[in-house]
Amino acid sequence: MIKLTQTVKKGGCAAKVPAMVLKEILSGVKFPPKIPGVLIDGDHFDDAAIFKIDENISLVQTLDFFTPIVDSPYTFGAIAAANALSDVYAMGGTPKTCLAILAAPMATMEYHVIQEVLQGACDIMTEAKASLVGGHSIDDDTLKFGLSVTGLVSTKHVWSNEGAKVGDTLILTKPLGTGTICAGIKKETYSESDAKEALSSMKRLNNVIDYLSTEELKQIHAATDVTGFGLAGHSYQVAKASNVSLKFSHKSLPLFDLTLASLKASNLTKAHRSNAEYTQDVIQFQNIDEVEKQIYFDPQTSGGLLLSVSPESAQGILKKLKLAFPKTNIVGSVEKQSEFYVYVE
Repeated sequence: MIKLTQTVKKGGCAAKVPAMVLKEILSGVKFPPKIPGVLIDGDHFDDAAIFKIDENISLVQTLDFFTPIVDSPYTFGAIAAANALSDVYAMGGTPKTCLAILAAPMATMEYHVIQEVLQGACDIMTEAKASLVGGHSIDDDTLKFGLSVTGLVSTKHVWSNEGAKVGDTLILTKPLGTGTICAGIKKETYSESDAKEALSSMKRLNNVIDYLSTEELKQIHAATDVTGFGLAGHSYQVAKASNVSLKFSHKSLPLFDLTLASLKASNLTKAHRSNAEYTQDVIQFQNIDEVEKQIYFDPQTSGGLLLSVSPESAQGILKKLKLAFPKTNIVGSVEKQSEFYVYVE
């Protein structure tokens, strides 16, 4: 049986171009002018773009693909789909249509492997009540898969990186540690059975909108899904866009059962280092040891949503989300902007 993780150098969101490198590349590109209707683009590293149709409805558009993060083709497809769909949920939207992006070594990879990847993705799309409406495939040296997703969102209630308010409570919906655990799978330190908790989480849709009332959804002022740039990187982007600082309670962070053991075993990726470099001047730690600091730089694949919620509604929202996301927790607060964008204590 083919081990997909052994066919690539990097897997999942750890394969992202480092944030600092991406910023440098984009700084040398002259983009087309923003046409009327574009409400959110890539200026603040938001999870998806928003295009206004009218005063009530807007389009959400996103695209995400990567190399295998696990050996099981079906599980890889399911994780890739959940990860791509998450960007729409992170904007407060509902996914509707998907286009598949597939690259595969056609001369060496058996067709049933590709079929299993597609089936895993299709089953997650079915769960999300989204349709696969087409896609594009190429013959390539390594397997890559993902989706371009279009969704709908209320024009008046779009979530973005910019809306966090001083005094808000921070809620994280999924545990941290997929980066280090999947590095352990690639090293063959862990089997997929050992990592069952993390794999189940990565396949889990971030459809928090399905569990909250309309009034509760209005109390979420900002959101982002925590993926390849880690909790530190994505928190920095929220804090900078919102002109605030985010303070985390280290002991409150939800972790997978394997996370700390895997970090202590030095199951790390290049993204751990690049994420640390990206945020080194904007994050301050108090009394956190070097191993546990890596939690903040761990590149998540299909990670949880970080929600900035009005403090009056936080406990009620937390209670409802725990029914679907058992390790959801309050992890910190939004503070006035100060010397650092992110504080950890």
